[in-house]
Amino acid sequence: MSVEERGDALKAERRGVTFYFCSETCMKEFVAPAVELGKLKTLVGVGSVLTIAILALTYLPILPPYSNNLVLLLLASPVQFVLGSRFYRGAYHAVKSLTSNMDVLIALGTSAAFGYSMVATLFPSFFGTEGVYYDTAAVIITLILTGRLLEHLTKDRASDAVRKLLDMKPTVAHLVRGDSVVDVPVEELGVGDIFEIKPGERIPTDGRVTSGRTSIDESIITGESIPVEKGPGSEVIGGSINRAGYFRAEATKVGEDTVLSQISRMVEEAQAGKAPIQRVADKIAEYFVPAVVGIAFASSLIWYILGGIPAATSILIFVSVVIIACPCALGIATPAALLVGTAKGAQNGILLKSGEALEMAGKVDTVLLDKTGTITVGRPTVTEVGGDEGEALSLGATVEAASQHPLAEAIVSEARRRRLKLQVLTDFQSFPGLGVVGRVGDKLVRLGKREFMRENGIDLSKLDARASALEAEGNTVVFVAADKDVLGTIAVADTLKPDAERAISELRKMNIESIMLTGDNNSTAGAVAKKVGIAAFYANLLPQEKERIIEKLQAQGRTVAMVGDGVNDAPALAKANIGIAIGSGTDVAKETGGIILIKDRLMDVVGAIKLSRSTLSKIKQNLLWAFGYNTALIPVAGGVLIPFYGVSVYSFLPFLAGAAMAFSSVTVVANSLLLSRWRIPSSSRTQDTQMKNG
Repeated sequence: MSVEERGDALKAERRGVTFYFCSETCMKEFVAPAVELGKLKTLVGVGSVLTIAILALTYLPILPPYSNNLVLLLLASPVQFVLGSRFYRGAYHAVKSLTSNMDVLIALGTSAAFGYSMVATLFPSFFGTEGVYYDTAAVIITLILTGRLLEHLTKDRASDAVRKLLDMKPTVAHLVRGDSVVDVPVEELGVGDIFEIKPGERIPTDGRVTSGRTSIDESIITGESIPVEKGPGSEVIGGSINRAGYFRAEATKVGEDTVLSQISRMVEEAQAGKAPIQRVADKIAEYFVPAVVGIAFASSLIWYILGGIPAATSILIFVSVVIIACPCALGIATPAALLVGTAKGAQNGILLKSGEALEMAGKVDTVLLDKTGTITVGRPTVTEVGGDEGEALSLGATVEAASQHPLAEAIVSEARRRRLKLQVLTDFQSFPGLGVVGRVGDKLVRLGKREFMRENGIDLSKLDARASALEAEGNTVVFVAADKDVLGTIAVADTLKPDAERAISELRKMNIESIMLTGDNNSTAGAVAKKVGIAAFYANLLPQEKERIIEKLQAQGRTVAMVGDGVNDAPALAKANIGIAIGSGTDVAKETGGIILIKDRLMDVVGAIKLSRSTLSKIKQNLLWAFGYNTALIPVAGGVLIPFYGVSVYSFLPFLAGAAMAFSSVTVVANSLLLSRWRIPSSSRTQDTQMKNG
């Protein structure tokens, strides 16, 4: 959106950055999460103070019963009607649409507790008992709000990924006008304009090379670390970096039509399009609420009609069933497990950015992995030196030391690792896309591709077969020649991460299919996939194509996780059911991912999914405990003990309700803390190490 930055403009500040808005609606939508978080903090703070006071007066009364109950009524009223107003609104909308959810259960249970207590306070003789449930209603509302606050604190914060993507575009372009070159804002470039790029600069917009040769680092777009050679007619992508030569290009796409703008738009749309998860508790409440109301009505009517009890006692039975059935621990059942699970993940370098991310990770059945930087290290290294190894590597490294190409860095690093001495270089010359030439002593040394060598009349026959075999395995092969004699070959490749093969094997054991995605060529992709045991892969992909593959898999009913480390992966990370950003990746990828792996370990993908599954299991157990204690007391509230103790049994119900509330809360917290025993799977051990006792 575009806005005019003036004094009266609509604006909001976040993380030290001021954002301007074109309408009040846009601004309200932007600040809504922060506003809701602030409201919840205030409500929980006020609710905690009032609830503690209510509990103190309930179990340590300092006034006569009637006066004590009046004070409790005054303290409980704001909790019930101010703090609890959101539950009434939610219940109203649910009932209006003929559905039932947790808001209905909370509103019904707390209203029954508060309403009964108010009648018992103002008209003590009506029910014949002074027992009240103000504490039950207040604790339920405050705990539920506390749970929602905890959920908000663990939710994914509004992402700055789009802004960071667009920041990669330069602000100035060198526009060619006749015989001169002038600097203009990138926004002034139009399709068909000619611009020039110097070594080390970012390309201002998408274009086609018209003159010159160079190598372009497109890793922010394709994710591949090895630069791509470009010459006249080659396409270049805005935001990528010119590594070596000088060239001119014609703009083919500008503004919102560029690849980088399309990526940022895809990230924005994918993040905005995610639907909220359906809470397990709401599903339970959908059946639990009608069942409780039915039991309450049935119990009340049966004792009134068949038992001959007074109408007031019949009402007491109905209210008691509803009160007892409302599970206080429900408010912390999910957040308690989420907090322990996310804390345990953080201790092990696994950042779960929201409850939704954790739930989706626990349901994953398909994992898509970017090749470069995810399955592989992301840095080219020398894998083999052929021919006269010492001479070829020593002379090759001496010449390549003057180059800025990543392959050159790998060759020089290998020579240093072998402690080979670099010699004096003179007359260095680079031929982008082909090779380099330099004079070392009295020798003219050439390094480059097969075509470069043949153009200079060098016979490669004795090394050609091995070079072809290495290329078939996914290596880039550089020939080294002195004068007219070939000395050897240097094979360079992006090596596999040490835990890659085991991680894929572990995912397979978990019945999760692994699929590799890459912008690299088919032969390299096939070689890498075979080494790590991946059966399915897609090569030569652009970011848009990765997103389409995810959509296709999701249409088949799969729950898809995308693991990546580059900006090119940002749309795919956002589009997948759950995005997992590997720790060595860019900030943009991390902002987009629902799970961030701090360490550069592929086994942490396995760990993240296992931790998510364990946490989901704990949440389900907690919900069972939360409902279990209260459900067990429903028969008591329904009057099953009346034949033995008469209606006097209801004098003990407030105590029983409080005991159930305490026991269920303690059980939920203790059960959640068992997650602290979870252990992250090791990259080196062959056995699985998971949390004991599930």
